[in-house]
Amino acid sequence: MPHDPPLLSVEGLKVHFPVHAGVIRRRQVGAVKAVDGVSFTVRPGETLGLVGESGCGKSTTGLAVLRMQAASAGRIVFDGTDITHSSRAALRPFRRRMQMIYQDPFGALDPRMTVADIIAEPMIVHNIGTSRAERRDRAQDLLAMVGLRPDMATRYVHEFSGGQRQRIGIARALSMQPDLLICDEPVSALDVSIQAQIVNLFESLQDRFGLAYLFIAHDLAVVRHMSDRIAVMYLGKIVEIAGRDALYARPLHPYSQALLASIAIPDPELEASRPQISVTGEVPGALNPPSGCRFHPRCPRAAAVCAREEPVLRDLGEQAVACHLV
Repeated sequence: MPHDPPLLSVEGLKVHFPVHAGVIRRRQVGAVKAVDGVSFTVRPGETLGLVGESGCGKSTTGLAVLRMQAASAGRIVFDGTDITHSSRAALRPFRRRMQMIYQDPFGALDPRMTVADIIAEPMIVHNIGTSRAERRDRAQDLLAMVGLRPDMATRYVHEFSGGQRQRIGIARALSMQPDLLICDEPVSALDVSIQAQIVNLFESLQDRFGLAYLFIAHDLAVVRHMSDRIAVMYLGKIVEIAGRDALYARPLHPYSQALLASIAIPDPELEASRPQISVTGEVPGALNPPSGCRFHPRCPRAAAVCAREEPVLRDLGEQAVACHLV
């Protein structure tokens, strides 16, 4: 897999939301820099985990990749084609190959439609299947594939639990036979016991169909279980990218170290013996981010250079890190 060409390549992606002032004569007075120069790749069959605190730009990055949110700058290249500024018609064949799994499985499904119609709707839009009966049979096959009974196809969303609704959302995404799934906090709204079932489902589907995942989450234990590589985001920027084992064994960026130190260990003696990394203060706003390294106001190791100069993401072999002190 490391030698395969990227399925998805994101280069210098920026998503800025303009801020206006004035009632009669409105003018732009600034911009919320939700995503500010993000670059990464996802190879066929690979899972890239994207982690960070709430508000760091993870979900906006996923929406921009799907072109559901316009990019302010940068490039999005899917399977060798630059789709950053493609028209809706030109995007159509790529929409089938990139699908999204949402955080809220109930909000992502139409409560007025039966499960069969929910799964069949994208097939109708993309002219998959020649008849209603063929699409219904396909919907039933997909339900069985995600661990639900085919006879559930005639039910409505309110008749299902949260985990079952998420399975329906996954079945709908699979109806397009995608190459890439962007999973935006897909298990965070579910009970812990159900989370493991959905994560196992994702893994089995990846093995079966060779799917690539951009797995967005804040639960570091889930990300470690799912991911081949992990990108750590802070305030609109990626501060570290590394293989799963390398990142958890030796995080280089102070923010990555603080994130991993926050994971509770179910062993009182081991928990008491490991070093504690304290991060003070609140996350700054993306409207007016700090100069230099955006983490420096909260970093326990910050030096004078951190406030003056913005660090670049440097490739160090197994890991890439944006830190002056590494």
